Amino acid sequence: MPVRSMTGFAQVTGQVNSNLSFSLSLKSVNHRFLDLHFRLPADSDALEMKLRRKLKEHMARGHVELTLSLQSATGGNFALNRELVASYIQAYRAAATEFGIEADPDLNAILRIPGALESATLPNDSDLDIVVLSKVDEAVQRLNEMREAEGQGTGRELRNLMKHVKEACQKIEKHRQTTLKTYAEKLNTRLQELIGSQIEPERVLQEAALLVDRSDIQEELVRLDNHVEHFMGLLNQGGEIGKKLDFLLQEMNREANTLLSKTSGLAGEALKITESGLLMKSDIEKAREQVQNLE
Repeated sequence: MPVRSMTGFAQVTGQVNSNLSFSLSLKSVNHRFLDLHFRLPADSDALEMKLRRKLKEHMARGHVELTLSLQSATGGNFALNRELVASYIQAYRAAATEFGIEADPDLNAILRIPGALESATLPNDSDLDIVVLSKVDEAVQRLNEMREAEGQGTGRELRNLMKHVKEACQKIEKHRQTTLKTYAEKLNTRLQELIGSQIEPERVLQEAALLVDRSDIQEELVRLDNHVEHFMGLLNQGGEIGKKLDFLLQEMNREANTLLSKTSGLAGEALKITESGLLMKSDIEKAREQVQNLE
């Protein structure tokens, strides 16, 4: 399955009967999980459950809004729910009498009550469910086509950013020997200070081990290279890889921070390591922004 973005839009239309048609739209944006929201005609709870199951079969992540609108071919779209309206007016007047309030019910407020107006052309539930569900697959396919097209663009950008990270690692590797030489000079100076002060041999060994441990960035470079290769492999694999890529980028950022901390305070040519490391961190952050929108 191709890499998908979580951003997309699709709309389909259908015919319920000779007098009633509908439009069904899907809009999705990024989200950590699959977050489904529905805007349906009143009393569509059973249809909502069926639509929810359908969407879960084809989508893994994203904030998804499904909107179903009904359109009648005639002007008589609505009918008054007389029983509901009469009950409301009766309760309103009983409350006004009980509390001694002189007021008449507001018709505009009454008609905004859910169920006060009913579609005069609404078919029975089974007919509506059948025709709407028959169009959901088409809507999801169109949505995913758009998400895949955007995912391809994001994939190209991510590959380019990982290329920059790899190039930065190669530049840092070239300057690594300079870093080791600088630390060797610092180690020699420190050892001369300690020996001149007649410090115990164990203390000298501790200082030497500490400086040697801080001096080499080879491990960070190797791990960064491995992470980049794993990242590219996931991109080529496709599918639901957004969370995995985000985790790898967190690890890359951690290695870059360690690398920079090991080379902090160095002067001369070794400053180029800091420069490349900062550019690397910038590219990693750009990649993280892009990955947040992948399924």
